[in-house]
Amino acid sequence: MVLRSLRKIVGPARLVGVLLIALAGAAIAVEGADRPRLEAFLKVTGFDVALESIAMSAKDAPEMLGMSASDFGADWSRTAETVFAKEVLHEIALDILDQTLSDDLLTAAAEFYASPLGVRLVAEENASHMIEDTEMKQAEGAALLEQAEPGRVAQLIRLTEAVDSGDVAISSIREVQVRFLMAASAAGVIDREIDEAALRQILGAGDAELRESLKISALNGAAHTYRSFSEDELAAYADALEAPKMQQVYQLMNAIQFEIMAERFEVLALRMADLGPGQAL
Repeated sequence: MVLRSLRKIVGPARLVGVLLIALAGAAIAVEGADRPRLEAFLKVTGFDVALESIAMSAKDAPEMLGMSASDFGADWSRTAETVFAKEVLHEIALDILDQTLSDDLLTAAAEFYASPLGVRLVAEENASHMIEDTEMKQAEGAALLEQAEPGRVAQLIRLTEAVDSGDVAISSIREVQVRFLMAASAAGVIDREIDEAALRQILGAGDAELRESLKISALNGAAHTYRSFSEDELAAYADALEAPKMQQVYQLMNAIQFEIMAERFEVLALRMADLGPGQAL
């Protein structure tokens, strides 16, 4: 899928490598689906790998607090890996999908991603999700954009816009940040109390920079991920993404990713309190 995982949750001044994700507030009809079908849905769409890539964001947690991993001792890596274990993320996603993914939306997404083009797209997207060197990917994507013909750039823009609901991505990123920092404060990881309203105001001051960074990062990431696809194939993908049912599928999956990320960061904050002394933010 296009740009589905937020690889870094960082302060407004450090947004290189952030991938654009849309989050919709509209509810999707609940019909439920059996677990084997949901497992197949995760695999055919590549959502399983997108979920797995969430774990990569855990390494940025200390930085969000103005600290480093060394402040939390030798058990930091093991604790982060436990909280963001692939199996845990997978089960949480399945539980939510079981209550929210309607059969018609499951079928619509599965049919496209099981097509020859869909299979190739998922393979490239899966590989892209697991690239840890996001700065390299951004640089290579930017270089590809400079060399691309206008028609190709236009199709890449369509792809990024198909999964962008205006300021929804920004509000979702801010929500993850707020929930993590508030949990860290409540757990004593930060040695002073944080006022939520003040925190939201401070973070919101960087929204203009974040908005621009998201657009640039999204386009660079798309250029890199889809570099082996023709302009016609990009257009076909954009057509599929713009279809109403696919829009609903994306809204749901992205909402699930943000909720899982926020919940796991809250859990991580509680675990961090047992690993190291509280520090000033």
